[in-house]
Amino acid sequence: MIQKINISEKFDLISEHFRPKTVTELNGQAFQLAKIKGDYPWHAHPEEDEMFFCWKGAFTLDIEGQDSVAVGEGECITVPKGIRHRPRAAEECWIFLIEPVGTKNNGDTTVDAKYDAPAGAWV
Repeated sequence: MIQKINISEKFDLISEHFRPKTVTELNGQAFQLAKIKGDYPWHAHPEEDEMFFCWKGAFTLDIEGQDSVAVGEGECITVPKGIRHRPRAAEECWIFLIEPVGTKNNGDTTVDAKYDAPAGAWV
């Protein structure tokens, strides 16, 4: 059955930072929500591009080899596969991620368990 999704209500169900939850999938892409606060570890996704859309608040995306990029509400940024990066936010920020289904949020880096999103987590 086709159903609409209320993104704001889904964000209200998320309490942890840096642990994306899938809200839907389309053509092999996972549409995920996450709340972030603090600094996420540097990492890259060797085989996958990753798109960040800022829903609420603001964050900075540090990108290896170039200046950091400030991303505010209603803005998005895409990180091509293989580029080391890390999102960070001084205050809680709500982000929407689009990446291939099965992409590990920590990419090629081993991270503390608090940053490791469980595979297949939906909200």
